[in-house]
Amino acid sequence: MESKKTCKNCEKTTERSVAERRRLINRLSRIEGQIRGIKGMVERNAYCPDILVQCAAATAALNAFNRDLLGNHIRGCVVRDLENGDETSADELVETVQKLMK
Repeated sequence: MESKKTCKNCEKTTERSVAERRRLINRLSRIEGQIRGIKGMVERNAYCPDILVQCAAATAALNAFNRDLLGNHIRGCVVRDLENGDETSADELVETVQKLMK
């Protein structure tokens, strides 16, 4: 029997195509590399403004990831649920956007 990987703290899951999952993971891997690069800069005592510029780039990359994931969620999960008469996803979307905008 095949088991599904799920988040320990999540009740819901989202089915993603292989291409979408690969694209998201590739983006996260690039962000992870940026963070490792920033850590290396700190270890080498790099100049503060240089580190801050790299931090800004990593933040922008993470924000782009969030926009992509949020767009996929709206076009997929939220639309599907609304078409089925379930407004729960719309309510969750509002809460999620509020958290992202803090």
